[in-house]
Amino acid sequence: MNPGSPAPQASVLIHSRLRAQSIGLRSSIEAKILKTLIKLRTQGLSEGTLKNISFNLKHLAKHSDLDDPESVKMYIARKQCANSQKTNLVKAYNYYAIVNGLEWIKPKYRFERKIPKIPSKEQIEKLISSASPRYATILRILAETGIMPHELSKISRKDVDLEKGLLYVRGYKGHSSRVFKLSSETVKMLGIYLSKNDKEYPFPKSEWICKCYREHRNRLSEKLQDPSLRNIRLYDFRHYYATMLYYKTRDILLVKQQLGHKKIETTMLYTQLVNFPEDKEFISATARNVQEAQKLIESGFEYVTTFDGIMLFRKRK
Repeated sequence: MNPGSPAPQASVLIHSRLRAQSIGLRSSIEAKILKTLIKLRTQGLSEGTLKNISFNLKHLAKHSDLDDPESVKMYIARKQCANSQKTNLVKAYNYYAIVNGLEWIKPKYRFERKIPKIPSKEQIEKLISSASPRYATILRILAETGIMPHELSKISRKDVDLEKGLLYVRGYKGHSSRVFKLSSETVKMLGIYLSKNDKEYPFPKSEWICKCYREHRNRLSEKLQDPSLRNIRLYDFRHYYATMLYYKTRDILLVKQQLGHKKIETTMLYTQLVNFPEDKEFISATARNVQEAQKLIESGFEYVTTFDGIMLFRKRK
């Protein structure tokens, strides 16, 4: 995995401008797409979101007339793809329609969220231990906290408290902000990482993290002759964290909080991914301080372990 920092790259807006200039604006569509992206940038949309919108609008422009909403609706309806992809096309075009003053009625496509495949602990450890020290630290943090790569990229040095082993995370895409208690091993790795990266925001951009991870994963898969590793996405580190947390606590509200979800429905996915052993019929509870722990003990709960700074208790049903 390339341990270096990403080379400066032109934003999606610059690429769009250059393309528009290169074709001499042979149609007004390129200019209107650029106008849409500029407007969305002023509204605070991220570079990654703008990139996806740009890609989808250019795709639609190749197969339909963006100035004719019915043409766009017909193409999306006939396109052979998953409803989730159709929804993304509709969202992108809706931005275009609003910015350019076009009236249309958005079609709605229902789709079921796919149940993710959760990597094993052994697979996660292989991917971490074989990475460079720089990216081993990054992957360790993602696996131990379940935060998203974009959230990690926005962490500043002020958000890290090595003395207390705390990592403060600002929410992304509507997620809540939260704080994590890191293990002593991760704190040590993070300390070394920060000593070699003195920038205010020491972590690479999320796009670069994902790119380097895929390259590392694919090389390791080929080296070990283990094709299953190629199916592990970086986002699966988040699924792994959430599933393990629910397995250890059976506390879906805690999982919701730690993932930063606003809606419990989003978190309920993880209840489908864990099969509890039948011979271990326990009620689980959590405590964040001594007072809460004392009440649980008085109620018959026994202490199990501390996970991310949260004390876990259980008692038989």
